[in-house]
This record gives sequence, structure tokens and C-alpha cells, in this order.
Amino acid sequence: MKRLCATVMVAVLGLTTAGTAHAGHRTDTLQRHADALLDQGAPGVLVEVDTPRGDVRVRSGYGDVDRRTPVPWRAKFRIGSYTKTFVAATVLQLVGEGRLSLEDSVERWLPGVVAGNGNDGRRITVRQLLQHTSGLTNYVGRMPELFLESEFEDNRFRTYRPEQLVALAVASRPDFPPGERWNYSNTGYVLAGMIVERVTGNTWQHEVRTRIVEPLGLRDTFLPGTSPFLPRPHATAYERFPEKGLEADPDDPRWGRAVDVTRYNPSWGGAAGDMISTTEDANEFLKALIGGEVLRPAQLAEMTKTVRTPGLDPAWPGAEYGLGIMWIPNSCGGHWSHGGDIPGFKTRNGVTADGERSVVVSINTDSMVARPGAPKPAGDVTSPLIDHALCGLK
Repeated sequence: MKRLCATVMVAVLGLTTAGTAHAGHRTDTLQRHADALLDQGAPGVLVEVDTPRGDVRVRSGYGDVDRRTPVPWRAKFRIGSYTKTFVAATVLQLVGEGRLSLEDSVERWLPGVVAGNGNDGRRITVRQLLQHTSGLTNYVGRMPELFLESEFEDNRFRTYRPEQLVALAVASRPDFPPGERWNYSNTGYVLAGMIVERVTGNTWQHEVRTRIVEPLGLRDTFLPGTSPFLPRPHATAYERFPEKGLEADPDDPRWGRAVDVTRYNPSWGGAAGDMISTTEDANEFLKALIGGEVLRPAQLAEMTKTVRTPGLDPAWPGAEYGLGIMWIPNSCGGHWSHGGDIPGFKTRNGVTADGERSVVVSINTDSMVARPGAPKPAGDVTSPLIDHALCGLK
């Protein structure tokens, strides 16, 4: 396969709008922001902004680099950690029904699962799992198959059980005592999915589907489980692995070739990242959630009760984390968001505090390698686009 840097051109391959008769001036700046992501290493970009005046979509680059075809307008893509927002909302619905409490211990629902090496499920609450304050180490850091190309190829169709993923985490000492700090950990959400199953007797996928996906009419949102396939249409998903894997120098990762990772078993992501959606559906969920259509007021208040997250400051200065959702300051005050990075796709999004305006960005790689001479972004690579979509696009 040709290297992305040799084949991606900064070229606009089409744009469309809906709901407005004066689309041109509304899309020009948005299009420029999408185009700029190609210089930062995006093979292709798809953006949808939902506003009270109508929806606006732009795209740039290539959905398939070798064929030089655009990202399909209705492309399905893996949303990675945006899954956490769906899972947190499901847990909070159960809380609202009185079936569990945010202050319940992990041990109450999963006896003996979090134990050993200083890990103690009796001291960790459901709230801390959703808030990333449990102290449990992130199991992803113990999976070389996600960071080395040879390991990925050998394991790309392997099925992982949630218990296996948690075992990887508790094999290490916790990062800190529960509640004392904040550190992003997929382990908490795998455990949250297991708790949903223990409380309801159904898989977490079933509960997310019947409680959120189907009631909101999200027809292009899927919970694939162990299936390696992406529903069509979709872009080709590309990944460039650091040659030294987890030992790579962040200042000199020495990225390898672009690999087609469109098909793989996503079960290693579980309730922390195993969902597929579209820009349209992803926007619809964000607006419905913040607009009060998914949770009762008391549970939405709990979800949006935030703590400071210094670890996110390089990408999102001043960001705070609630339960499965972040508050990010912007030029017009701030917005709610939860992006996702998973091999082959980067998802970024945002919704205004009133739930009236939202944006979703899909990039068909999560290993962006900037072209020589490209300006270094001050924060997350999509922040200028998100800010314009929520604060500047009229």
C-alpha cells in the first residue's frame, strides 16, 4: 500500500448542505478547516454540523487513498471512546430507575473481580468508574497488539472477553487510591458494561440498543460485538504503527507504513469503545442527551457534574470531565463533548450547552502524521473546526 503522505492531496472532493438557501458563505470557513486537517495527516475528513437553521456537511481528502475516492456522505465509522457516553447514559438510566446507585461499590455487583496488587473493588464506586477517578490502570497499556503492526496482524480477529481485559488491568498496581486523582482508563467502562449486564441480565449492547439507539431512531448506529465488519458505505480505515510500539519516543515515534485496518474484531474495546455510527446519528444523540431526551433531570445533572482533568490540558486546555462526557471551554463559553480514537478512526464532536447546535468530525485514521512544514496545532487538531462550527457558523 502506498504511504499516505505520498498519496493524500489537499483537494476538496465535494460538499453539500441542507436546510439553507444561502449555503456558500456558511461552508467556506468550515471547508477550509476540513482541508487543513489533510496537512495534519488526515487521509479523509467528513464533517456534519447541525444547527437550528439546518444541517451543513463538508468533506475533504480521500476515503480510499489508492482509488482517490471521497469519504461517503453517509459513511459508517468506528466511534471509539464516544461509546462511553452511550454507556454512561445507560448506567444513569438504571440509576434513575433505582436499580443501582452511583455510590455502589464495584464489589457489590462484581464480587472478586477487582482484587489483588493493591486493587480493591470494595473501595471503588460506580461513579468513579464513569468519572475516571477509580485509580485502575488502563488495560490498553498492556496490549502490544494495539501498538505494533506485527502484533496487530496476528491478533486482529481475536475475541477478548471483558474479564480478560480487567485482568490485564488488575495485574498492575492502581495508578492512585480511588477518588484521589483523575486518569483516563478504559478499564472503568469495561467494568461499567459488566455491571449493566449483572443488573439487567442482558448484555450492555442490548441495553444501549433498546434504551438509546432504538428510541432515538439511530438507524445507522451499531454495536458490533465481535464482528470485524463495517457496514457499507464506509471509508477505508488506515493506521500507522510506531515502529517501537509502546516504547516509541513521543517526540520521534518513527511511524511505519499505512495499513488498512478497516476489518478487525473490536471486542478489545468492549463497553469502552466498541460502537459504529454516522455523523448524522452521532449528532442526534449528542443533541438529545444534552437536550434532556435521554436522561431524567437528576441523572443529567449527575452526568454533567465535572471534575478538573489536568491530563487533558495539552489537547483541551481547561477541560473538565463528568460521567462519560467532557466540558471544553471555547470562544463562546464552552461545549459538551466526548471524542474517540480507535485504530483506523478519529472521532471528535461537540454540542452547545442548550443542545441546539452540534458537530461531529470523522477522520479515517487515528495516527495522524503531519506533512512536512505543516503548522503544529496548539491543542487537539480539530479544535479550530469545532470552535467555528459551534461559535462562528451562523
